[in-house]
Amino acid sequence: MRPVIFSKMDFSHSSLFGYIEDLQELTIIERPVRRSLKTPEEIERLTVDEELSDIERAVYLLSSGQDIQGTSVVANLPVLMRQNPAETLRRVLPKIREVLHVAGVEMQLTAAVSFLTVLQEESVSIHTYSHSFLHIILQNLEHRDAGVSNAWLETLLAVIEALPKETVRHEILNPLVSKAQLSQTLQSRLVSCKIMGKVANKFEAHIVKREVLPLVKSLCQDVEYEVRACMCRQLEHVARGIGTELTKTVVLPELVELARDEGSSVRLAAFETLVNLLDMFDADDRSQTVLPLVKSFCEKSFKTDESILVSLSFHLGKLCNGLYGIFTPEQHLRFLEFYKKLSTLGLQQENGHNDNQLHLQTLEQEKKYISVRKNCAYNFPVAKLLNSDVYTIHKELVTLLQDESLEVLDALVGHLPEILELMTNRGENNGSESKLLSIPDLIPALTTAEQRAATSLKWRTHEKLLQKYACLPHIISSDQIYYRFLHRMLTIILTNNVLPVQKAAARTLCVYLRYNRKQEQRHEVIQKLIEQLGQGKSYWNRLRFLDTCEFIMELFSKSFFCKYFFLPVLELTHDPVANVRMKLCYLLPKVKSTLKIPTDKHLLQQLELCIRKLLCQEKDKDVLTIVKRTVLELDRMEISVDAEHLEKEKQKNEGRSTNINDKMFEKKRRDSKTSSVLAKSINLSISGSSSGTSAGKEEKKSKLVRSQSFSTQVLHPKYSNIDKCPNKSSATGYTSSVPGTGKSCMLSFSDDSFRAHAAGNSGSAAFPSSSSRNLFNSADQKSNGNKESQTRRMSIKNRKSNS
Repeated sequence: MRPVIFSKMDFSHSSLFGYIEDLQELTIIERPVRRSLKTPEEIERLTVDEELSDIERAVYLLSSGQDIQGTSVVANLPVLMRQNPAETLRRVLPKIREVLHVAGVEMQLTAAVSFLTVLQEESVSIHTYSHSFLHIILQNLEHRDAGVSNAWLETLLAVIEALPKETVRHEILNPLVSKAQLSQTLQSRLVSCKIMGKVANKFEAHIVKREVLPLVKSLCQDVEYEVRACMCRQLEHVARGIGTELTKTVVLPELVELARDEGSSVRLAAFETLVNLLDMFDADDRSQTVLPLVKSFCEKSFKTDESILVSLSFHLGKLCNGLYGIFTPEQHLRFLEFYKKLSTLGLQQENGHNDNQLHLQTLEQEKKYISVRKNCAYNFPVAKLLNSDVYTIHKELVTLLQDESLEVLDALVGHLPEILELMTNRGENNGSESKLLSIPDLIPALTTAEQRAATSLKWRTHEKLLQKYACLPHIISSDQIYYRFLHRMLTIILTNNVLPVQKAAARTLCVYLRYNRKQEQRHEVIQKLIEQLGQGKSYWNRLRFLDTCEFIMELFSKSFFCKYFFLPVLELTHDPVANVRMKLCYLLPKVKSTLKIPTDKHLLQQLELCIRKLLCQEKDKDVLTIVKRTVLELDRMEISVDAEHLEKEKQKNEGRSTNINDKMFEKKRRDSKTSSVLAKSINLSISGSSSGTSAGKEEKKSKLVRSQSFSTQVLHPKYSNIDKCPNKSSATGYTSSVPGTGKSCMLSFSDDSFRAHAAGNSGSAAFPSSSSRNLFNSADQKSNGNKESQTRRMSIKNRKSNS
């Protein structure tokens, strides 16, 4: 068949026949597809009368429909039970029971799930459920397909928890006596083992001892190793049901025998069950019975039974905690050496082998060895049991940190802060300089681990590692962090392509900066953050600068952020990339929350100016929408008040007011002395007039004092002229034109310095500038001075006329 090329078509006579031939071939290919469609008879068989009710439709499809339609009805069984439980139980459930005898795997699995859903939703009482559904579940337990059998078993185990004891005893426990016999199938005996574990928690200890334990012992001695292993894993549930005494006399002997079984899977099951039951054994049982068994497991695992190594390494932490306190010094040392050997398993075998042998060994065992080292890394916090001897596994920690498998590193990272602090402190309060001496290879190992994670494709491990490295200020010295880790974090922010990794590095860098006390190093890092991120050529770097500023606001004081980062953040309002401006707008409320009034009043003015520019000049519609929303949020925000600054300002104002009052009192005293001298040289009538004038003068002076006192609380002129100047921007409102509309809009943006001060001083106004205060004082003084001179002229004129 020639390919049909439509990119360059030639409608000449010869080429046209070629296209026709190609089309004919395409129709030949299409014919089998058409033949696979449903015939009219098949469509007729699949068609259901739309007038049928849900119950009638379900019965019809189960009776005469195809498997896919019957499966759909079974899946819809919980819905039918919620809508009409009585009719569903009477008409639909019997049909499902009939169909399941010949149903395929898909319908069987669907039925198991639907039956469990009906139980969980409690559509009917548990008595009705056991009467209607339990027998169907029990009938399908021994399905020939293992997946179907397990699905029904899971449903049955959930039902057992909800059923009454008597129902379980008669319907489930009594039939188990025959089901657990050797004459039954392997599948039937395996099902019996799992039911035994669930039933043991249902009854009292004496019933379990009389009716359950004989069956348990029989299944533990079954001829098939699969049955012995399955029953061995259920012994934990049996032990929890019968209590400590029966566990010691019945379960423990069975576990000891199974631990020596010829089947490796049985021995593994016995070992894991022993570990899980350590809390139920007393000190004598643990030291005389359990510990020798565990010792035997450890010795044989390397020599004859490597299959148990993965499980042994996984349960090692629980095992050491459970046996702690009964180890002799020799046993303690032996377990320690065993852990060291497991933590380096597979690494020491690289030397002394040829390439072919190593390759074959890697294919068969590398995954197992990696799993063992991963489990050792996961259980490393057990090192706390070593107390002051923790230094004995320093080398193993360094080895695990440098493991080539990221699975091992990932398991270690989860508890890395706890591990590092444990390894470096050793229970002592040493300084950070002396901590580093305890593990000389720690820093190279940490840097190697980070570099290996960075070059891999598992960025989540890299992210988690960077997050955990924030603990290093508590572990190593500030200089070591500065030279080996801090600049590395900055490089990751600048070069890595994964956003979560960049953010993790940014936050950890801020933590390092927070604990760095050397001003030169601090200023260098701050300058690099501003220049390389905030003023970087890539908009991606500028976005990360805003992320970094969020972490700085979280970790540092408000004054630190305002001092170094407030203005560099506001500079991004002019950024050419809309995404940067948009992210900045989202950040502005947090930025404003760092301000304190009146200390940062000039920064507040810069913030207001940036908002006005964004409102007037922003061209991007999305950014403008965010700006307007941000303005409303900023308007509702309260700014914190600098109490210390307020107290100083209050004292300053009180001192100024005292000085003014002292001056006015002295002037009043001098004026009163002058008026008394004048009173002796004039007659009574003039004296009376002069007295009245003096009283008027005193009134004017008192008004002057009140005016000066009020001027310290009067509103700044810019607040009083807001409504009079609608076309000009002010501290409490933004007037701007909306781009593209030719209209102006007034957006409220209250001056929080006024509001905060008013709230903190019972209605007193904000902090007026010195110029406005002088303006009010000079005006009052000038007015009062003119009136006083005019009064004096009138008094002299009256004296002349009287004389």
